[in-house]
Amino acid sequence: MTAKRIGIRRQFLLLQLLMVLCFILLPGVNACASPERKVGVVYVVHGGFTQTSQQGLWSATLQIFAYDPHSAVYKNVIWNPKMWPRILNFGNAPKERGKYAFEFARIGGTDPANTHTGARLGQLREALKARESQLGVKFIVDYAAWIASDPVHHANPRMLYEPGVEGGSPLTYCGSVADGGIGPDRTWPDCDPQRFNIDGPIERMLKAGADEIVMIDMTTSGVRFFKSFDVVSAARAVVAQHNAVSGTDIKVHWLNDPEDLMRDSYPDQPADWTRTLGEPEHDPRIPLAGRPNPVSSDPRLAAFHVDGIEQRLRPKLALARTGVLLVNHATRTYNQLFDPKIDDTLVLNENIKRELIARHPEIKTDNIVGAWMGVKEYNPQIKPQRPNGSRFERTRRMRGENLGHAYLYETDEQLPGGEWGYRYWDALERLKNQGVEHIVVAFPQIMVDSVLNLVELPNQIAREIGYRSWLYDGQPDYATYPGTGHPFTDYWGIWVDTECRVAGQPEQTRPCCFDLGGCGDGRSYPPPRQTPVDVARNDLDPSLAWDIPAFGHLGYDPEDGPPTDDHPVSGQYRGSWAIWQPPNSRPEVAVFLADHVIEFLQH
Repeated sequence: MTAKRIGIRRQFLLLQLLMVLCFILLPGVNACASPERKVGVVYVVHGGFTQTSQQGLWSATLQIFAYDPHSAVYKNVIWNPKMWPRILNFGNAPKERGKYAFEFARIGGTDPANTHTGARLGQLREALKARESQLGVKFIVDYAAWIASDPVHHANPRMLYEPGVEGGSPLTYCGSVADGGIGPDRTWPDCDPQRFNIDGPIERMLKAGADEIVMIDMTTSGVRFFKSFDVVSAARAVVAQHNAVSGTDIKVHWLNDPEDLMRDSYPDQPADWTRTLGEPEHDPRIPLAGRPNPVSSDPRLAAFHVDGIEQRLRPKLALARTGVLLVNHATRTYNQLFDPKIDDTLVLNENIKRELIARHPEIKTDNIVGAWMGVKEYNPQIKPQRPNGSRFERTRRMRGENLGHAYLYETDEQLPGGEWGYRYWDALERLKNQGVEHIVVAFPQIMVDSVLNLVELPNQIAREIGYRSWLYDGQPDYATYPGTGHPFTDYWGIWVDTECRVAGQPEQTRPCCFDLGGCGDGRSYPPPRQTPVDVARNDLDPSLAWDIPAFGHLGYDPEDGPPTDDHPVSGQYRGSWAIWQPPNSRPEVAVFLADHVIEFLQH
């Protein structure tokens, strides 16, 4: 136990001892009552927007880059009024606009994640309030999001409002004709230009008299992650400023990282390093051993996900012919120098596997595997457009993705091995080839439904093993997917350009072919690359889009003839699959979180 934890425990035990002595020595005397200790509890989540809009995407973009003072957006855009109307034209914003427009429309326009977050916050308040008298404390409970749909839940909204660069202007933008502004003044509806010039949850807790603040994180199912670290760091900056002004010594404790591994392991040279600067000059390299994550390693968390997997098992199918695929997102290059997200995720995966086998020993251990998304790949022919520019680009082999940098903590980009080291399409191929007849796909880093697991992940899986293989094919779910009853699009990459150049006639274009097997009129599938080979492939290049076939791409051989919607051909998957059910608003999750808060305060 560290000196910090010992000090907290001594304070807590001393408070309880004084209360006991008061009741023994001076029963019924009010003067003996000690001041109530106030503990702020911040529930940390990823966040996002309930409904898609250009305003929401604009705000999310700036919030993401506000955590990195070396990013070009931070230095040149956030506090630059001339750049505000142009933000949604930069980088991958056009892709994100197209993707989210489809995903939100497919589920009826409203993402349920924030509703579940609100419900869990209420449950957490109730669970902690029930323990107040036992502990002799008063809890102040709120939540903070990495991307806050309402700035009131940003850990430090004024870090966006107040210029972080010399000569910058306060962030007061409310839209224009270029990004969805409407009405006579062409602004976003009900937009408050002072929306970031407000107190966030940390400042509200301080003004309410919090004596200390504890943060418990479910951004990605509780595993430590640079996004969570961003939120905690922003909170600590607010408290540090408060302490400096008021002469107090209020502490902020992060329950997922109680020994502050990420803070102590953060590269320290240059002093203000972020990954934008590239490889740091010095990395402290703090060992992971002895600094575990008590939240994500708790077997109860794994059990919640196993419950969700059980809900998607195929009735009457022998479990020996059932597979489970645990898909997760990764971190970013260089962040593994302080971010143990992958290591924490592997512990969670192992706990899920252990719980699954304990409940269902018939499931073969070889049929439980873990996987990651794709990454950009090196193209030596690229001629960078600026000094030190990258030669990496999205590729079809990697499914056009760039969220798979699953680098283990403090390694030189080492990926997990064994059953946890697959790309998800390779994992599906393995399960298919092992004769698995039903696959449950779980995303353990998710705790609530969102467009990610309701739309994006199903399309990624269907691309590989088919939409007709979906366990619920023929059973429309109009409650979740109004109008269609299912999550699937005609092709994944719905955001790409749809016109392709005509071979031999580069000045002419015609619609690209997005049908597995080709379109029968001379148009080939996949669509040919449209970006010059010496230029990094654009996110909107049609060659990065994939058909969503009835029975998937895996195992298909064009030599066996065209695919059909009626039955698998060649080596296409002949089983079924389903996406697990995340915990959502189960009250047991709030009790689980409250237990960790109480345990920390008591020990």
